[in-house]
Amino acid sequence: MEQYKLGSTGPNVSSLGLGCMALSDAYGPTDRGESIATIHAALDAGITLLDTGDFYTMGHNEMLIREALKDVPREKVQLSVKFGPLRGPAGEFAGMDCRPTAIKNFLAYSLQRLGTDYIDVYRPARLDPSIPIEETIGGIAEMVKAGYVKHIGLSEVGSDTLRRAHAVHPIVDLQIEYSLIARGIERDILKTCRELGIGITAYGVLARGLISGHWSKDSGKVGKDFRLMGPRFQGANLDANLALVDSLRVIAKDVGATPAQVAIAWVAAQGQEIVPLVGARTRNRLTEALGATKVTLTPAHLAALAKAFPPNVASGTRYAAEQMAHLDSEKPATM
Repeated sequence: MEQYKLGSTGPNVSSLGLGCMALSDAYGPTDRGESIATIHAALDAGITLLDTGDFYTMGHNEMLIREALKDVPREKVQLSVKFGPLRGPAGEFAGMDCRPTAIKNFLAYSLQRLGTDYIDVYRPARLDPSIPIEETIGGIAEMVKAGYVKHIGLSEVGSDTLRRAHAVHPIVDLQIEYSLIARGIERDILKTCRELGIGITAYGVLARGLISGHWSKDSGKVGKDFRLMGPRFQGANLDANLALVDSLRVIAKDVGATPAQVAIAWVAAQGQEIVPLVGARTRNRLTEALGATKVTLTPAHLAALAKAFPPNVASGTRYAAEQMAHLDSEKPATM
C-alpha cells in the first residue's frame, strides 16, 4: 500500500487508515476474535494508521487494540487517539473537558490501556467551548515536549479554530467527516488545511455504511446500533438516501467495482493529503474496502458522481440537532 506524509509536519502513513470504533459494538454486536483478526488483516495489507478514541465503549476499543498489537513492533503502526468527551456509567455523554490538567489525565489512561509509551497523533474529539483552543493545544504541546505525544491533530473544527490552533503548535491533521454525501469541508475548511499544510483524515467515507451498498431499511435492528439515531437513517430521509445509492450502483457497475469501493476511491481522489479511514469491522468488509485502492476513477466517472452527488444532496443532517450544535466545523468561517 502506498504511503503519504500526513500534513507537512507529520509521519508517513498508509493511504488508507482503519477507524476502529465499530470494532467495539458501536454499530451493534461484534465478535472480539473477528475484531482482532480484522486489525491483523489490515496490518498485513499495509495499513499502518489506526484511529480510536478513549471514549469508544469506555476504553474497550483501546484495550482491544492493545491486544491486537501485542506482537507488533510499535514503530510499525501510528496510533491516532481522540479525547475529551465525558461519559457516565450508563454510556451517556456528559460534556467535554479539554483543560490541560484533564488532558494529562486522559493521556495517562490511554497510554496504559494501549500499552504504549507514546501516542502518534493526539486530538480533542470536539472543540470544548469553555476552554480557548490555545489552552488545549498548549496542554497537548507540553505532552509533545515530554515525549508522550508525537503530533497534534484536531477533529471537526472550522477554519478559524484551525488557524488559532496552528499558531500555537503545528497541527498535523484534521479528522472530519467527508464522503459523497457529506461535503461540508469543501466550503472553506479543505482550502484552509491546504494553505496551512494540514492533512485530512476523513472518517465516515461510507456515511457509516449508508452508502456502502449493504445498508437496507431493515439494517441495524440487532443490538444497540447508534446509527439509527442519526437523521439520515430515519424515515423519509432514509428512503431518499438509499435512492442515492441506487445511482451509485449504476456508476459502480460501469467502473467495475462495488459501491463502497467507488465511494472510498472518490474520497481518496480528492487529494493526496486526504487519508480515508475505513470503518470495517470484519475481514470481509475490510477486503472490500482495500479493493478501493485498485479503483481508478476516470474524468467521466468523476463527472457522473458529481452529477449524482452534488453538495447538500443528502436528506437529513449528519448528526441529531444536539450533536450538531457541538460541531465547530459547521459554523461559518469569519476570515
